[in-house]
Amino acid sequence: MQLPYRKPGKYTHLPNDPIMTGHKFAELKKQLQQLKAKKPHAAAEVARLAELGDFSENVEYQQAKGRLRGILNAITKIEFQLNQAEIIEKNNSGIIEIGNTVTVEVDGKEKIYTILGSSETDPTKGIISHTSPIGEALLGKKIGEHIEMKLKNKLVQYTIIKMQ
Repeated sequence: MQLPYRKPGKYTHLPNDPIMTGHKFAELKKQLQQLKAKKPHAAAEVARLAELGDFSENVEYQQAKGRLRGILNAITKIEFQLNQAEIIEKNNSGIIEIGNTVTVEVDGKEKIYTILGSSETDPTKGIISHTSPIGEALLGKKIGEHIEMKLKNKLVQYTIIKMQ
């Protein structure tokens, strides 16, 4: 079975962001263990189906081989992430850094952002990346400072209230 060729898209080769919390690191290790536990069964299934003969018409063999390939690719990706990982260490230096939770005032409303690596972002929960426009603007600032950003054709002013 031949897979269709697709031109690489805009987000195909994004650089890996190695910055993560200890919790995310432990989660990746757990995923790696689960994948390594699945690997022998998937390899045995490929070997069993290979014995049935003609590979060109053996759909089950092709699918089993695809599952094994997916498991091996996931293992390689997670091992690379774990080897490159930089664990976030919290500092109370008074300057906003990666790992801090920041409370800002925007248009009279308080918003709370936690600045982490891009692999852990969840804007609905207030977890933003250090590479996001707001994250980049907050890094290196102190309590009481004002930040102006242009969002959707309007100028928005953020005031840093507190930092944890």
